This record gives sequence, structure tokens and C-alpha cells, in this order.
Amino acid sequence: MKKKGIGYASTFYGTGYGNGFPDESRATAKIENNGTINIYVEVSDVGSGGKSVMWQIATKTLNIDEKLVNVINTNTNSMKDSGTAAASRQTYNTGNAVLNACAKLRDNINNVINKTEKLSSSDKIKKIFQHMKKNNISTCEDGYFKANTSKIHEKDGQGNPYWPYTFGAQRATVIVDTETGKIDILEIVSVNDAGKIINPTLAEGQVEGGCLMGVGYALMEEVNLNKGKIKNTNFSNYIIPTSMDMPNIKSYFVEENESTGPFGAKGLGEPVMLPTAPAILNAIYDAIGIRFYELPVTCERVLAALKRK
Repeated sequence: MKKKGIGYASTFYGTGYGNGFPDESRATAKIENNGTINIYVEVSDVGSGGKSVMWQIATKTLNIDEKLVNVINTNTNSMKDSGTAAASRQTYNTGNAVLNACAKLRDNINNVINKTEKLSSSDKIKKIFQHMKKNNISTCEDGYFKANTSKIHEKDGQGNPYWPYTFGAQRATVIVDTETGKIDILEIVSVNDAGKIINPTLAEGQVEGGCLMGVGYALMEEVNLNKGKIKNTNFSNYIIPTSMDMPNIKSYFVEENESTGPFGAKGLGEPVMLPTAPAILNAIYDAIGIRFYELPVTCERVLAALKRK
């Protein structure tokens, strides 16, 4: 018999390293003599679209034609430390550093042209560059940002361990086959408050990838040990979800502006995967009335639990 269940879960997630650990990002915006502006920033793009986000922040802040901006992020000899691609921190932390560098450079440019004028051609930038050099106005500015967190006070538990927080909720709809123990996920609805979404397409991709990782955590991925040695050391026997396991995912964003973020943005990467497994477990309970406290919920574990029930 196939039984349908619906489950919900919610999360909040503090972005950045947190708890007073130094969490700093740096960037440099420089006008080149060929009529372009280079952004030197050590943003590690591990599939999250960080480079594209930095490019968008830069073009908006500089008020410049998008084709005239280059983001250079692969040569650590050319840039300062921006921290790791971890803790869902790059958009907020490093984005603020890029914004800071570009805002200072635009202020310098405003000494030469009207502050509302768009930088629309390389020829115009070349002329601006020459004028700035002639008048001893800096054509290169560094940007810096440090997250505002503090350690928790041991006596009273007070403090500011993380900032900002990303919020989310998910609904999972599943079908449980009580004869085979197989669990099929029909749909996941994901709603997230990550501040202003700078790139909606990339954000939607983050949600889809995070939800699928949550599916693997809930139903498939398991490390098997034999006397402390991992038995399933490759993807032929360590099972992860593929495109064939992708359920229908609907993503929605509540764009509450974060006043301290670049154009109101916060982090999104890791928070989207956190509610998925709990929502699936709640949906399984709704379908067959059994709580599972061990992951993954495999067919064998479902059948064993049904037998005990």
C-alpha cells in the first residue's frame, strides 16, 4: 500500500564564522589604462555563483556598463585575503568589501564627472583615468569589511555570536510504499529569507542543489565502517542522489532587506539544505505514523520499523 504524507520544518542560520572569530574580507577596485575597471577579489566560486554576484555588486555601485568590469579572482598574487567560501559568508562579507572598494573609487571618479553619470564606454573611462592621474586623484581603492560578532559570555550566555541570520521553511510531500519500504519524494516547497536576492537565477539553483543534498542526507547517504575503516569509499557503493532523484522543487524568497548587507543581501548557501531532511522525516511520520531517529531512512529500515509496529 502506498501512503502519502506531508511534513514541515523550519530553520535559522547565522552566516559567517561567528562567535567573535576574525571574519574579514578585502577587495580592490582599479581603473586600468585600457578603459576598463578590474575588481581584484579572492572570492572562491565553488558553484555558488560568487564571482557573478561580486560583478553585479561592482557594476551597480560604480554605475558602469557591465561589459567594462572584470572580476579577477584566481590569482592570489594579485589580491588580498577575502576568507573562505564557507559559512555562507561570501555574498554578505566579501560583497560588502567589493561594495566598499567600488563606492570609494566612484567617489574619486565623481571629482571628474557628474555623480549620476553612467560610465558607458571605454573611451570615457580612458579620459577619466587621464584626468584623475593629472590631478593626483587615486585610480585604485581598497575595500574592507569585518563581520560584527562577539563571543558568548560564559556567565550569562549573552553576546552576538552571529550576524546576520538567514531564515527558511520547507514542506515535503512523500509517498511511502509499505510493501517495499521505498520512499518517493513528490515535491519540496522551499521559502527563504536571505535578504535582497542579488541574482534570482543563482539563488534558485542554490535552493535546488541544497534540497537535493538534503534528500541524500535523509534517504541515501551512509558511511559504513568496519573496524574504523570506511567500507563504501566510492560512488558505486556510497549512494548520492542524481538528477533522477530530483523531486519537483518550488522556491520562494521573502526579500526582507538586511540593512548591513550589500544592497540588502544575506547568505543563502547552507541554510537551504538544513530543513529538508527534517521535513522529509515529518512527512514519513505523517504517512505511516513512525518516527525515525537514524539516517538515512532506507527501505530496509522502513520495513523493519513497520514490522515492529
